[in-house]
Amino acid sequence: MLYLCMAMKKILILILLIAFTITFAQQAVAQCSICTKTAQQLGEGPAQGLNSGIMYLMLTPFILIGVVGYRWWQTNKDAEGETYDV
Repeated sequence: MLYLCMAMKKILILILLIAFTITFAQQAVAQCSICTKTAQQLGEGPAQGLNSGIMYLMLTPFILIGVVGYRWWQTNKDAEGETYDV
């Protein structure tokens, strides 16, 4: 029962974090100076597509680092709980 409550608490925190992020997120401009000049020449529609593509490519390394960091944290957390009697 205790495990179920802890899991539900983690899920609730995750949902609230996602809702907070979506609610208060501002539109990010992820273009360097060269991409900005290219986007200005393309027009409004393709410029937003270019910006979305840059944001998509930017998220991939952050997701990978987050997954690796979470797994590392879980492994270290499990290792700390073990005690060895000699």
